[in-house]
Amino acid sequence: QTRSLLGVFEEDAAAISNYINQLFQAMHRIYDAQNELSAATHLTSKLLKEYEKQRFPLGGDDEVMTSTLQQFAKVIDELSSCHAVLSTQLADAMMFPITQFKERDLKEILTLKEVFQIASNDHDAAITRYSRLSKRRENEKIKAEVTEDVYTSRKKQHQTMMHYFCALNTLQYKKKISLLEPLLGYMQAQISFFKMGSENLTEQLEEFLTNIGTSVQNVRREMDCEVENMQQTIEDLEVASDPLYLPDPDPTKFPAHRNLTRKAGYLNARNKTGLVSSSWERQFYFTQGGNLMSQARGDVAGGLVMDIDNCSVMAVDCEDRRYCFQITSFDGKKSSILQAESKKDYEEWICTINNISKQIYLSENPEEMAARVNQSALEAVTPSPSFQQRHESLRPAVQSRPPAARTSSTGSLGSDSAALSALSLDSLVAPDTPIQFDIISPVSEDLPGQAKSSGQSGRRTNPFGESGGSKSETEDSILHQLFIVRFLGSMEVKSDESPDVVYETMRQILAARAIHNVFRMTESHLLVTCDCLKLIDPQTQVTRLRFPLPNVVLYATHQENKRLFGFVLRTSGGRVESRQTSICYIFESNNEGEKICDSVGLAKQIAFHAELDRKASEKQKEIDRVKEKQQKELNKQKQIEKDLEEQSRLIAASSRSNQSSAEGQFVVLSSSQSEDSDLGEDGKKKRESE
Repeated sequence: QTRSLLGVFEEDAAAISNYINQLFQAMHRIYDAQNELSAATHLTSKLLKEYEKQRFPLGGDDEVMTSTLQQFAKVIDELSSCHAVLSTQLADAMMFPITQFKERDLKEILTLKEVFQIASNDHDAAITRYSRLSKRRENEKIKAEVTEDVYTSRKKQHQTMMHYFCALNTLQYKKKISLLEPLLGYMQAQISFFKMGSENLTEQLEEFLTNIGTSVQNVRREMDCEVENMQQTIEDLEVASDPLYLPDPDPTKFPAHRNLTRKAGYLNARNKTGLVSSSWERQFYFTQGGNLMSQARGDVAGGLVMDIDNCSVMAVDCEDRRYCFQITSFDGKKSSILQAESKKDYEEWICTINNISKQIYLSENPEEMAARVNQSALEAVTPSPSFQQRHESLRPAVQSRPPAARTSSTGSLGSDSAALSALSLDSLVAPDTPIQFDIISPVSEDLPGQAKSSGQSGRRTNPFGESGGSKSETEDSILHQLFIVRFLGSMEVKSDESPDVVYETMRQILAARAIHNVFRMTESHLLVTCDCLKLIDPQTQVTRLRFPLPNVVLYATHQENKRLFGFVLRTSGGRVESRQTSICYIFESNNEGEKICDSVGLAKQIAFHAELDRKASEKQKEIDRVKEKQQKELNKQKQIEKDLEEQSRLIAASSRSNQSSAEGQFVVLSSSQSEDSDLGEDGKKKRESE
């Protein structure tokens, strides 16, 4: 019965221990949360005090907000102090009693239970040994030891059992105390906290909170109004921007702006990854003054791509991309191929870079200046009263020239000749003359005056004058100069006597390109030799065009834009047969117009002197041939005279020989006759036989 009752008490003690552990964890969470709340409140107060030290990029010095937050920081700091007091009270009044019950009383029950179990086992072992005592051979000493052992174990078990039972009975009262005392401490701590809070929240603070609430409502109403306006703006922008969502909008509805001096947007840049391979990288490009900048996504600032002052820009063909254009630097050492997203951006980028290259952005009103320049280009195709009015301050002096004269690009201004001042446009360029903007076919097909050997246009040319197996036609030339040029156009002209023909042709070709949106230019290598000018494909080294140097009768550079130069080619034949025609070719170089003209002038001088040397050499050869012929005639005459003398000498010798022979015969005959007379008949016969 005791053991059964003990089991009930032990089961109750185990249930109490399990419940108390759960309650302890819950109360410990309350205590930890209160400590965290106290620390968080203190940190909030600290951050509110540091607001005035913050520097927000979009926020100005708002003194009202700063003072309001300082007031809140003061109140929250007081609340933080209250929370710290509450944490201390919870530790003393709630956590301490339940911790004592858990660590002291419940552990005491467990310890007494283990001791009682040990004492009970020792008593059972002593009783077992006592029961085994033999009744036959009784040993008093062993019996006394076993009896003493039973006595000791029974006494120990009884004492342990009484203490254990007493602790179990006391646990029922301690259970009630351990449950009520922590709760009482928690409630008292909360009441004390609320009392401190009610004392701190005075009527003045309530008024302050009311004002702040009103301000928050006003800000919310302003925000709702602003959001409504933004939503309406977004709807309007969506409707207006719907056509712009297309990657390539209709150019008739959204025409390109040609007067821009600043431009920004995304472009694809081609990067060489090998000899024939390349990759494209999309970056944000923008112009800054006379510089082209790029900025990758995530970069803080842009980097310099190229200086586009006096640069050249032209449309190029790429195998796998559309809307590509190439920018070449002032000195021609750096170039970049870029791709625009649409035709509109493509044209705007080319026009903008072209405007910047002319340094229009340095004027006070760059867009107005660009519009004026473009308007002048549009009006350039309209005939004006006289050529002098249009070039009264831009025409250089004309140098006296031989049949193929070179015009200096740095001549003095305002020195116009009387004959030139009377010329009109029709006397320089034929009206309605077609303009060729690209190199389509060899020029000799249309211009029969240019000598062209069979297979010439398809032969590769080494620009450095080195030849392979066959001998190059320019191998003997002492001048080989190579320039990078871009073909702008060519047209027939009516006169080739003045450099103003070249200037007028430049003006009309550039104006026609601007009107018809022709941005494409064919890049070639111009090879200047003493025999001819050659346009060579830079990739295949195939000769595209060949201009015989004697047919180049006029060449000049632009007065202001030194990159532009042109020359007039005189040919026999054209649209009207049996007459000479003149065609003016205009090119753009990498600021080397004067150098090219100097090179052509040098080539013509060398060719002129070579021609003089050739004529002098031919004349000397003719004189030498005449002298040689006369010498041959003289030698022949002398030889004839010598032969005659030899024949005379031979004849005289022959006559003398014949005379002496006759005398000998006479002597022989005489002696033989005397002998014959002495020999008689027999001797005569013998002599005759001999």
